[in-house]
Formats: sequence, structure tokens, C-alpha cells
Amino acid sequence: MKKQQAGILSIDVGGSHLKADVLDEKGKSAAERVRVPTPKPCPPDVLVKLVTEMVSGLPPFDRISIGFPGVICRGKVMTAANLGNEVWVGYPLERALSQALGGHPAKLINDADMQGFGLIKGKGLEFVVTLGTGMGTGLFLDGELMPHMELAHHPLKKGKTYEQLLGNVAYQDAGKKKWNKRLHLALRTINVLLSPDHIYLGGGNADYVDPDGLPENVSIGDNKAGIVGGAALWRNEPKARAPAATKKAAKKTSRKR
Repeated sequence: MKKQQAGILSIDVGGSHLKADVLDEKGKSAAERVRVPTPKPCPPDVLVKLVTEMVSGLPPFDRISIGFPGVICRGKVMTAANLGNEVWVGYPLERALSQALGGHPAKLINDADMQGFGLIKGKGLEFVVTLGTGMGTGLFLDGELMPHMELAHHPLKKGKTYEQLLGNVAYQDAGKKKWNKRLHLALRTINVLLSPDHIYLGGGNADYVDPDGLPENVSIGDNKAGIVGGAALWRNEPKARAPAATKKAAKKTSRKR
């Protein structure tokens, strides 16, 4: 039987659910995705323990991608508004999950940025909006991730931020019709601000978006992109060098020939 090649473990940390899957280089799933509710509260040690348990039955992997809902800097969490901010500030989640999951190399980025990699076409200026517990955004130019902006926490209307008007609490309070009206305002504002070639809507609450009246450059994406985007984090990485012992064996073989 052919040995299964190790894949990429992709982890999507959300305010309501944690999801994980093992992917190949192109983002194709190697198993059935696992999904569990996000604990309330969810401090770092609880998250790391839960992720370790939930991925234990997945196929082999040798790289790890993590999408996290907050500002990320050099492998550390800087903000985590929907997971209990104070306990997360400065936490080295990239290193912690790498150590907990076999010492494999890991990459940690904002969850909207990771979802964006699973949605974009790689042409022109593309903007991603994720709608879920909160709101996230990602900006890409010709397939390259641009510096992260926390647009969700900027004012949109009457002193309220994008997230305050479009997060899940806002959806529950305002109802679908009013929430969609606010979304249309946000999309018009983003188009004026950035003039993107295309805007993709993702996240669990994208299911509530009314497609009627959306700007022509806006489309609704698949929520699975939050996992699929994890494969893109490793696409430009050079292949690992063969161990020295393997190289010596190869030289001996060639000499015999």
C-alpha cells in the first residue's frame, strides 16, 4: 500500500466554532473536516488543548496553518476581541501550536486573510469581508497579501464601527432586512475607499446576505474557504532538503551505475 503523503493542517479559529482539516498543496481536503464549538471563555491554554484533541484523528501532516480572529504580529496574537482580549495579548500561538502538534512548522495569520487566500482569483485589487461573530477584512494585490487592516473597528455610521453594525450581535438585534441595508452601505463605502476590482463576502453570516442590489463587483464565497486558504501559506516555500544520510546514499547509488 502506498504511504500517504503528509499534508497541511489548516486550523480556522472562530468566535463560535473551531474548524480543522488536512489539505494537499492545492487546498483539496484529505479527510472530513472536524468542527467543534468555541469554548466560552477561551483562554490560550484551553484553545491549544482543544485543538490538539480535535485534530488527533486527522491524516498525517508536516505543516500547520492557523487563521485567528485578531491582529497577528510575528507569530503572536496582538488582539482577540471576540475571544477575551486581555489574556491573549502577546501570546505566541504560532509557537504554542507547533510545539503541541509534533514540532511541525506553523504559520499564523489573521483569519480573514487566510479565508481570502481561499476566495481570491489573484488578479488586480481584491478585498475580502468575513461576516460571522465579528467582521474581518483582507486586502490582496495580484494574489499577494497586503498589510492587514482592522477596518472592522473603524467608524462607519454615527460613531459605530463596521463590526458593531455588522457583527452577529448586530444581526440578531437589527434583523435581516436592516442588517443587509447596513451591509450595502459598508460595501459602497469600501468601493469609494479602495476601488477594488472585486469584493468577496465570506464567513458563516454570509448566508444571510441578500444578493439583490449588491454592487456588480461583489460576490458571495464558500465558507469553507477559511480552511482551504491555509494551503496557500505554504505554496511558495522551497521543498525541504534531503537529510545528509539520504544524499550520501544517493551518491553511492549513482557511482554504482
